[in-house]
Amino acid sequence: MSFLQVGDLRVHYSLTGLAEAPVVIFSNSLGTDFSMWDGQAAALEGRFRVLRYDTRGHGQTSVPAGPYSIEQLGGDVVGLLDSLGLERAYFCGLSQGGMIGMWLGLHAAGRFARLVLANTGARIGTVEMWNTRIDRMRREGLPAASAAIAERWLSADFRARSPRVVQEVRRMFERTPIEGYVACCEALRDADFRPSVSSIRLPTLVIAGTRDPAIPAADGRFLAAQIPGARYAELDTAHLSNLEAPEPFNGELIRFLTS
Repeated sequence: MSFLQVGDLRVHYSLTGLAEAPVVIFSNSLGTDFSMWDGQAAALEGRFRVLRYDTRGHGQTSVPAGPYSIEQLGGDVVGLLDSLGLERAYFCGLSQGGMIGMWLGLHAAGRFARLVLANTGARIGTVEMWNTRIDRMRREGLPAASAAIAERWLSADFRARSPRVVQEVRRMFERTPIEGYVACCEALRDADFRPSVSSIRLPTLVIAGTRDPAIPAADGRFLAAQIPGARYAELDTAHLSNLEAPEPFNGELIRFLTS
């Protein structure tokens, strides 16, 4: 376990792989931690330096008082790179992590060589949806919602054949600090990159899930159409495409990063 103080934040992170290789930083989705990227780390460590971190308010990273903003979550990534003495990196984020990637592509493009935006959208949900979710989670707690969340994030056939992954996804969600989860919900509620995402000029890969009910593939196609020169890949998965289809996901990721 490694920790760094980055501004007001004590960040839990892992840096593995080849010491002199290009760095790939992975950003987790809402209600998870950096262990969601274990399969990607294992696939990339032989040719890259892999940096994973728990987002503010998630995992073992500290939980400052909210609300948070996407600008703040993006600033945490830049601060982590600064603290580790890393000038430039590739970035891969899923869902909330993808929105962080959009902010970085617009406001810190000089620090990144390429972006991978997975199962994400320029605008996720509505203000009303997020406020309803925040109220429900505060009232009932995260454990009460974990079964429904797993059904939303992973397709039915995958859940049937991979119960261990389902249980780990539920555990990640249930152990997410409620205040951190709510504060990140507030960040997502207030973020809208639809007017600006076309200004991203970094080489970008957009990955979507054909069966994703949380962020439909149409949202991924919109991103790929708006970002000049973006590549688009659609996998036969629900929301957590990197967990449900690790080999296709890793193949798309490695081809893009090494092309």
